[in-house]
This record gives sequence, C-alpha cells and structure tokens, in this order.
Amino acid sequence: MSQAKPHSHITVHHGDLPAGVTFTGSVAIDTETLGLKPRRDRLCLVQLSAGDGTAHLVKFDGQSYTAPRLKALLVDPAVTKIFHFARFDVAVLEAYLGVVTQPIYCTKIVSKLVRTYTDRHGLKDLAAELAGLDMSKQQQSSDWAAEQLSAEQLAYAASDVLHLHAIKARLDQMLDRSGRRGLADASFAYLPARARLDLDGFEDIDILAH
Repeated sequence: MSQAKPHSHITVHHGDLPAGVTFTGSVAIDTETLGLKPRRDRLCLVQLSAGDGTAHLVKFDGQSYTAPRLKALLVDPAVTKIFHFARFDVAVLEAYLGVVTQPIYCTKIVSKLVRTYTDRHGLKDLAAELAGLDMSKQQQSSDWAAEQLSAEQLAYAASDVLHLHAIKARLDQMLDRSGRRGLADASFAYLPARARLDLDGFEDIDILAH
C-alpha cells in the first residue's frame, strides 16, 4: 500500500517497495532508526531515490521485515547503493532485513579520502560545499516509530537521499583527481565485514591495531 504525502516528490510505502518501483544503475539509500545501536534500536524507515527528485520511503511497523522487493534491490549486483556513512546503514539493514547490501558507494568515505583540507565530513557539510544546499537537521532526533510521520519528518528523511547522486558526481571528480579510487573501492568492499563486526560487538575495537 502506498500513500502520497503533501510533497509530490515523496511517496510512503508500507512494508516494502511496490512492484512498479525499480532502480537501474544506482540508488541512494538511507535509514532512520530509534537510535544508534542496531541490535537495540529498531529500523523504522528506509529512504530511496534514483536522483531524479523523487524519494520513496519504506515504513516498517516493527512487526514484519519480509520486504522481498527491497531485499532483492539491496543485493542486486547491477545496482550500486549510494550511502552517506554506509557502515551504519549496512549494519542496520543486515540486522533487520537479513541481507548483505552490495555493491556500495559511501560518500563519507570518499569525502575523507579527497577532502583532506577539512575535518567536516557530515552530509550537511557535503551538501553545502558540493551542491550549494542548506540541509536542515532539525528532525534528526525524532520519533521515527510514530504511526503517522509529520510532513517535517518526511521532508527531512527524503532530503538525505534526494541529493546523494549530485554529491557523488562531485566527489567522483575529486576522487579521480586524487588518484585514490582504488582505495575507495577497497574500502567499499570491506564495509559489509566492518558492519558485521559492529553487529557482533566489535564496534569500538580496531581489530587491525597492534
């Protein structure tokens, strides 16, 4: 069941993507949870965008996470999943949907590789510098398990995926200029293992440290 919201570019789906919504090439993805501990704080929302000004929000009630169409997309080798801070989202998606998301592109990782002139790598910072956008984070800490999400919550959730393609395009230019694309690809390939370590209790431990 889909429910159109006041913002014409945002559509809410309950429990899964509808059959008619497909993505090719790449899709921007984000999640909203009840906190920052995947095992404790449940997955409430998955946001997706093809970078075309439209956002699809999949809302979960906490009872069922079957979502076969969403799961198929997450593991589709032909569609790159673009995240900002993929480490958290990939862990949450594995914890609740039981799938290992691949292939992955993480704008935060690329930012750290190419924007070495700053220590500000949040999505708000990237959007301002690379896309000329002023993103509000006012709804970042709110009740995402509410039965009815507010228009402000929906707009916030959608904003996290609507601009990731444009940000990725700018980061890719910087990545090629820096000659660090190989490092980025290797980091992306490692992300599912890093997410699994987080889920298994090693989130605060660097297992490669001496």
